[in-house]
Amino acid sequence: MRIRTWWGIIILLFIVIVVLAWVLFAMPARVEAPTATSTPPAATSTQPLSASVVVTSPKANSTVGNIFVVSGSAPGPWYFEASFPIKIVDKDNNFIGQGIAQAQGEWMTTDLVTFTATVTLDGTYSGPATVVLLRDNPSGMPENDDSVSIPVVIQ
Repeated sequence: MRIRTWWGIIILLFIVIVVLAWVLFAMPARVEAPTATSTPPAATSTQPLSASVVVTSPKANSTVGNIFVVSGSAPGPWYFEASFPIKIVDKDNNFIGQGIAQAQGEWMTTDLVTFTATVTLDGTYSGPATVVLLRDNPSGMPENDDSVSIPVVIQ
């Protein structure tokens, strides 16, 4: 009789273990409902990033040479790997020069980051032109394109 009692206890323990395993693994996990202390989603701005770009040099309609410096500040998302391209076009929108703006501080932020770039013109063009700061867009997706244009006079 003693052996039967032990077998009964073993079978009972086995059944309890199987039921507990089923409860732990077969039942779906409970998902907590959001509470009043949950953080609300961040508000997104419909304003383009170009509205935040500030160009301190050259000023609009100023006269520049064949090599000049572009400086100012742009929001962090305007950069990719701490830089963004600058192109110069003539009055007929023909490409006449370029430069690469480099961040002067930590660019992985949404705040404004100062930049400088030395722009070199191709050839000997003189006359009205436009400095175009292009948001760096490695994805190539058109919705990420953005630019700021500053009219200048090449001397």
